[in-house]
Amino acid sequence: MAADGDLKLGEKTGGIKKILLLAGAVLVVLILAGGAFFYFLGADSSQAETDFQGSGVNPAADSGRPTGPEGNALYVALPRPFVFNVPGSSRDRLVQIKVQLLVRGKNNETLALRHIPLIEASLLASFSSANADELVTTTGKDAVKNKALSDLQQALLEVSGTVVVEEVLFTSFVMQ
Repeated sequence: MAADGDLKLGEKTGGIKKILLLAGAVLVVLILAGGAFFYFLGADSSQAETDFQGSGVNPAADSGRPTGPEGNALYVALPRPFVFNVPGSSRDRLVQIKVQLLVRGKNNETLALRHIPLIEASLLASFSSANADELVTTTGKDAVKNKALSDLQQALLEVSGTVVVEEVLFTSFVMQ
């Protein structure tokens, strides 16, 4: 009987070893396949760049955006959300808006961070001039955002002499 028990234990240990060896082999095959995929994918993309250069087509120039270091899109998060009251036809509403600013390049990011109080004051004045009936619709929100952007660009242009902010983005909008 002891011999039968030893035989069964030996078979289980051998089965676990087989499973581990099989799993290791599958892992090695997957790693090799992934490496080959990325190797051949990289060769195709460099060939595509060569094709564009040879044909005189520059995809970066066609996008309309600058490609230098000043062209990198950076986002400046304002430290506090804007909380204000707006009048409505039936009642006044409380609005909370979190904003991030899209700027291009490190220089504009530095200027935006330096002028946070001016930015907050300009945006608050623009947001407060809206009414609740406008802010209920998507069109009204877009109009308020566009007005805030133009007011902000004008305020920063007077102080810094350049357009610093490209876009005002609402990351959160709550109206009660």
